[in-house]
Amino acid sequence: MGKIIGIDLGTTNSCVSVMENGEPVVITNNEGKRTTPSIVGFLKDGERKIGDPAKRQSVTNPTNTVYSIKRFMGLNFDESKSEIKKVPYKVLKVIIIQLELILTENYILLKKFHQLFYKK
Repeated sequence: MGKIIGIDLGTTNSCVSVMENGEPVVITNNEGKRTTPSIVGFLKDGERKIGDPAKRQSVTNPTNTVYSIKRFMGLNFDESKSEIKKVPYKVLKVIIIQLELILTENYILLKKFHQLFYKK
């Protein structure tokens, strides 16, 4: 049987765990921490920084560092305007629309999954 993996994609931090011998074990990141900041930094040379390295470079690269993206989920573009003002990076209407599509698709998939495995 394959391993069971749990992923918590949080607004502020994310965490990954795996079931080993019936117990959840949190997988540490490259810095030995059990949680990773939910931040991605895009550098000019095309390199990406994720987690703490992204957080550290955000001071000098705020417009290319994305965080708190989940705060836009479930909102349409007009509803997002007050949140957009709080972040230094550019949020495009197409991104908000894509988040809406992903949420809708995931909801439909979840309903289908539930119907398939839990039908009465």
